[in-house]
Amino acid sequence: MSDNETTTSDAWRNPQLEAQQILKDGTAIVLEPSPPAVTVEPYFADDPVAIKPGAVVPSGLEGGDRSWDDVVASDNVLQEWAADRWLTSARRLPTVPSDLVQTRIALHRLAVYVVAPLRHRANTKFGLRWTLDGFGTPFFDHAGQPRQVRVVASRGHVLLVDQRGDAVSSVPVTTLADAARHLDAEIDPSTAAEHDSPPVGNTDEPLTIDPDTARFLSCWHGMAFAGLEAFRSRLATIDPSRPQLWPGHFDAALEAGDEATRGSYGASPGDDGLSEPYLYVSLWWPDRLTIDFSQPTWNATAFVGRVLPLSHFPVDEDPAAVATRFWAETAAMLH
Repeated sequence: MSDNETTTSDAWRNPQLEAQQILKDGTAIVLEPSPPAVTVEPYFADDPVAIKPGAVVPSGLEGGDRSWDDVVASDNVLQEWAADRWLTSARRLPTVPSDLVQTRIALHRLAVYVVAPLRHRANTKFGLRWTLDGFGTPFFDHAGQPRQVRVVASRGHVLLVDQRGDAVSSVPVTTLADAARHLDAEIDPSTAAEHDSPPVGNTDEPLTIDPDTARFLSCWHGMAFAGLEAFRSRLATIDPSRPQLWPGHFDAALEAGDEATRGSYGASPGDDGLSEPYLYVSLWWPDRLTIDFSQPTWNATAFVGRVLPLSHFPVDEDPAAVATRFWAETAAMLH
């Protein structure tokens, strides 16, 4: 790719505005962060699925007037556009790449030591989000302008994109040190790291990232946000937080439940305990529940809860719907 070539995902973007222009009427509900920057607590981030009158919502969300499935039903081009953005039930995951672990660890290092700390320095928050073909920050305030940093798998390359106000720049991802320099940032070994974060390692060593594998991971995170937002929209879901891509674990999750049933509901791209991607529910206070956790249903080994590996997903079914159902069924078991 030449320096002046751009694609949709590495060009200047406002995802909600893009969708609104396609709709021409109604309110566009999308899953990606959009400007302007939000500077109020507690999340310092937009809520993309705040339902408004006339809303067109992603498949599986409750409360909208229409779904994106309805909008794109008779338009093949729009069907592909919407499926790429995890808005319709036509969503599918690519085949799991053989080199998933190596690319996952490299992107995890980039997220936890470079991208997330940049947002943290702006507003004390380090949660990330799924973005088209990758992941990135919500828009945050930078010198009075909305700024977003995202990592994008685009046309055979993996790019680091820095969007500030009306300007956008992108460079290939090479090393952690080069990424930090492009963002006018510093390597931060501690702000967003968790106990299972990979070591920061040699910051001048090239990051081994396969673009196709990076795109698979983007699809996994997109699936997770689509499923989590649908789970959050359910009236039966108790006191849910907003979904975030937590850089320390590199998984998308929210928390939900009451003082006895609260837990983390999420989707991991794999870790040291289970190398393949999996859904999970991890209970915070299992001792407060009168449940026999020795039963096979509660099959997690690293925590008290449940997991559903990707290899156990039903074939040819919207994986976001599979995820929503898994989380909803688990939540129902706790009452």
